[in-house]
Amino acid sequence: MRILPVVEPLYPVARTVFWAPLTFGLRWTIEGAQVIPPHGPAILASNHSSYLDPLILAFLADRRHRRVRFLAKDELFDKRGLGPLLRGIRQIPVRRGTSDAAEALRPAVEDLGRGECVTVFPEGTISLDLEPMAGKTGTARLAQASGVPVTPVGMWGAHRIMFKGRKPRWRAGIAETISVGPPMRIDPDEDVHEATDRIMEAICAQVARARELYPQSPQPGEGDWWVREPSSAQLRSCQHEETA
Repeated sequence: MRILPVVEPLYPVARTVFWAPLTFGLRWTIEGAQVIPPHGPAILASNHSSYLDPLILAFLADRRHRRVRFLAKDELFDKRGLGPLLRGIRQIPVRRGTSDAAEALRPAVEDLGRGECVTVFPEGTISLDLEPMAGKTGTARLAQASGVPVTPVGMWGAHRIMFKGRKPRWRAGIAETISVGPPMRIDPDEDVHEATDRIMEAICAQVARARELYPQSPQPGEGDWWVREPSSAQLRSCQHEETA
C-alpha cells in the first residue's frame, strides 16, 4: 500500500472541519461511487454549479478512501487564509488564459503517476444557468498525457445553498445527489476537441441522472429558480469555442 506523504498535515484538519456539516447537514443520494477505484490513479470530472462543489467531490472521493488533488484557479492561492490551506492539502494552481495553464498539467500528470485522485471541472467555472457548459480541453489533454481514464460525475443540489450571485443560505436537510458514470478512456491520438465533447456528453448524462434521482421540490419561500429538467442537461459543443 502506498504511504501518503507527510507534507500535507492540513488534509486531516480540513477533513475534520468540513466533513461533519456535510455528513449530517445534507441529505445524500450517491449512485455509482463503486466505479471510483479505491487506489491507483483516477481523474474525476464533474459539472460545476456551486461554490461547494469541490467539497462535494472531495466527500465523494472520501467514500472510496481517496484524497483529492484539485486543479484550481491560481488566484485562489493568493487569498488570505484560503491560499495556505490549498497549498497545505497539495492542490494544483492553474493560470488560466496563459501558456502556464498547459504547464499546470505537468504536476497533475505527476500526481497521477504517483497514484493520486485528481479532480477537475472541465467547464472551468460555475454555470450561471445551471446547465453544463462547453468544456475546456484541459481535462482531455490531462487524460491523454497520463493515460488515465476520465470518470464522469454529475452533481445536483448544492447550488441551493451556495450559488454565484445569490446570498448563501445553509439549511440542514437539503438534498445533494451525485451520479457517477463508468470511466472512459481518451485515445492519445483522438482530436482533443472531440474528446472534450465526449467527456462533457458523459457528464451531461450523469447530471440528467442526478436530477432524475433528486428527491426534493422547492420549499415554501424558496422559489423554483434552481429546478431544471433532466432532459435539459445537453451537450454544448466546444468545437467552435476557444478552449484551454
